Amino acid sequence: MAVVINIMDPDAIVLGGGVGNIERLYTDGPSEVLEHLFNHRIDTLFLRPKLGDSAGVFGAALL
Repeated sequence: MAVVINIMDPDAIVLGGGVGNIERLYTDGPSEVLEHLFNHRIDTLFLRPKLGDSAGVFGAALL
């Protein structure tokens, strides 16, 4: 996550798939990533996917 934030500086990162179900990524994630950033603050939001871990199923159904 820190590498993506350092290179791309996104406004938000959506944590999809099964990884999106890990609560600790949203609570402790930003402070843990902050230790590895070039910047001294983190403005990137860590968001849950709106479709949960079923986004792949929805995508396949649309095909």
